[in-house]
Amino acid sequence: MDSVALYCTAALVACGGLYWFICILGPAERKGKRASDLSGGSISAENVKDNYNQYWSFFRKPKEIESAEKVPDFVDTFYNLVTDIYEWGWGQSFHFSPSIPGKSDKEATRIHEEMAVDLIKVKPGQKILDAGCGVGGPMRAIAAHSKAHVTGITINDYQVKRAKQHNTKAGLDSLCDVVCGNFLKMPFGENTFDGAYSIEATCHAPKLEEVYAEIFRVMKPGSLYVSYEWVTTDKYVDDDQEHKEVIQGIERGDALPGLRSYSDIAETAKKVGFEIVDERDLAKPPAKPWWSRLKMGRVAYWRNHVVVVVLSAIGVAPKGTVDVHEMLFKTADYLTRGGETGIFSPMHMILCRKPEKAPE
Repeated sequence: MDSVALYCTAALVACGGLYWFICILGPAERKGKRASDLSGGSISAENVKDNYNQYWSFFRKPKEIESAEKVPDFVDTFYNLVTDIYEWGWGQSFHFSPSIPGKSDKEATRIHEEMAVDLIKVKPGQKILDAGCGVGGPMRAIAAHSKAHVTGITINDYQVKRAKQHNTKAGLDSLCDVVCGNFLKMPFGENTFDGAYSIEATCHAPKLEEVYAEIFRVMKPGSLYVSYEWVTTDKYVDDDQEHKEVIQGIERGDALPGLRSYSDIAETAKKVGFEIVDERDLAKPPAKPWWSRLKMGRVAYWRNHVVVVVLSAIGVAPKGTVDVHEMLFKTADYLTRGGETGIFSPMHMILCRKPEKAPE
């Protein structure tokens, strides 16, 4: 083989390897988001860096993210920045689930989602609400499992577009719909839904009472609502500086106005009129660690970070993408520490019923 042929062969192998590394190896799901498609959501590429800086500015003015008026911008900015990275590195379901021996992460996620709709006991053809649906991973699993009609709501317009694209590809347009809106003020009439669920979503509300009251309003009397809540547990000690560091790290890396204590959840639900049917932390034993996927993904993170740095340097990924990816890795460390110490749970489950009759 002459030198020209050898050079051409080597170049082809190198190009093929680069394509495999960037486009094939990285995505969390087959035919999922590719690294070369990373964007800033609804934010133009030239403004991603500025919006990343804007996101962090919210934490320099903590009082601003405590008000309902400021939260939509705060959360919307966050999800414009992270949605593509989440899809690429994690998948279409933006939540955790207990690991299950013998099951893949994808299977464990589906089982966790199906349990939510099983708890609210809906029938095929009934209408249910997904409050804080993201790009609709749970919605599609729940619709396929229950054959109920699921309407999801998310504050982020880019997520609405992604969710609708995924619904079409999955052939679930007839069962799944998505609207853009604030779950603190939903565009639905009273007594609309036969059931409702939220999976690790209401943590973005500045006041839990406000989102619970709005979900209560749109549910039919007698229907059930289940939520998987992000909480500090009974092991959290406010005077422990390490505990505070971990919780603040989770809050800042996940657009949270402030994590709530597990002890506040049921009281808040009862305050807006719900009856409590069941409440338990799904992260507690015998459940296997939900954070094991984060620990096992460290090698994948570094591989993906190299890809992000390269794509950003050559102008394929927007400037600021590297900062966002690094922020998410640091947050993953805080989440892991929260799980290992037992001071944080992302799956404190509460099952509620809207009474058949309003109290006199």
